[in-house]
Amino acid sequence: MIFFSKNKIKVHPVLTGIIISSLILFASSSLRHLFFQSNAYDLGIFDNGIYLISQGKEPFVSFRGLHILGDHAAYILYIIALFYKIYPDIHWLFAIQAISLSLGALPTYQLSLQAGLKETQAQTLAFVYLLYPLIFNVNLFDFHPEVIALPAILYAILAARNNNILGFIVSIFIILGCKEVLSLLLIAMGIWLLIFEKKWPDAAIAILLGIFWFFLSTEFIIPHFSQAPPIAVGVYSFLGNSLSEITLNIILKPGLVLSKIFTLANLEYLVLLLIPLIWGLSWRHLNPLIGATPILFLNLLAENPQMKNLTQQYSLAILPFLLLAIISNLATGGGWFKHKKWIILWSLICFFALAKYGYFASKYLQTLDNWQATREAITYIKTKENVLTTDKIAPHLTHRPFLELAIQGREQTDLKLFKYVLLNQRHPGWPSSPELVIGLVKRLKNHPDFKLKYHQDDVWLFEQSSTLKQLQKAHKPG
Repeated sequence: MIFFSKNKIKVHPVLTGIIISSLILFASSSLRHLFFQSNAYDLGIFDNGIYLISQGKEPFVSFRGLHILGDHAAYILYIIALFYKIYPDIHWLFAIQAISLSLGALPTYQLSLQAGLKETQAQTLAFVYLLYPLIFNVNLFDFHPEVIALPAILYAILAARNNNILGFIVSIFIILGCKEVLSLLLIAMGIWLLIFEKKWPDAAIAILLGIFWFFLSTEFIIPHFSQAPPIAVGVYSFLGNSLSEITLNIILKPGLVLSKIFTLANLEYLVLLLIPLIWGLSWRHLNPLIGATPILFLNLLAENPQMKNLTQQYSLAILPFLLLAIISNLATGGGWFKHKKWIILWSLICFFALAKYGYFASKYLQTLDNWQATREAITYIKTKENVLTTDKIAPHLTHRPFLELAIQGREQTDLKLFKYVLLNQRHPGWPSSPELVIGLVKRLKNHPDFKLKYHQDDVWLFEQSSTLKQLQKAHKPG
């Protein structure tokens, strides 16, 4: 990918695109965080859990009330924690996410060449991948470990086609470690590899490991660490109160399922999902989408609108199979557009129409009126002791064992648990309100153990005079 010629270094266009994309994505997420637009849910959750792992502590995320493995059994977080051992900084997550999202362009390029496409076609598809709006948008929605699975899915297929069993197994290990639901994707991908690719060993590995991990993670790991069923049970509660009941009702109640599938919201979702790539799709070459069927079905079935858009991570795992369908179509001479410039032009039009870059000129500027005051208040928090703060400030303070959020439902939080209370009355974040913050400020002003440490532009910082040992005693259960 890097060539040397007469004392000149030439970098392959795809590698150049990956590097530029990684830098843009990293800068975008870092700037969003700097503007106090990142959230406790989910950036703060992962940063806190990974930090605790790196410090050799139990990764129990206090404001989530959950062990990090009780969320999605994402063991990949323990690997990420190795970076935090070098230096604990939230920007590792931004870098890992930016590189992972951009890196998918390389196997896309390699799979294109493998299918017999010309060099220019393969390069074009790599840039189509980078310009897909979901890539940019997901990068702005905090951090989610399943972004790491995106290039791993493409590499798994590349390894299978190259008869590289070791590379395939490594890719599978990465995919499974990102989120438990991806085990269903592997089962479906294994079926596709078996029927259409005739890759028997790889298919068997994907299916068996997918079944094994789905059963282990949903029946043992997640319930053990969360003391509750997997989160999906709540998402699909209209079908039952357990995974087995939900699965049974999907089969026994087709009318209910179809009523959730055939909706205008789902039609809009499918249009948004497909329109950037519609030029290269053909019904004759859609068999790769078998691998994406479980994720697509779950998204369509869900009532949660967040699972039906191009701004969040829920559709990421579908993208590799859409690209495979396009590659298969182009390999037979199909496709609405044949010339590189028309394909790139369409991708650019869709990017500018659907990517959320405009947030940097609107939504992300809303908190700048007291941005400096918030930054100054944070500098007064000198220790790793307990903090109560708002949703937007939380990701800047998650490198500590105990942190809670000043949000609805926690108005009567025991203030004695905290050494510091940092509140932004003007921008309280979700799900809170200025009234809630005002109520907490009044309680703190009347509390004998707290003193006002900083106040500027509706930003309040209170500090308790109690020692760390007293706080730990107050926090101890029972």
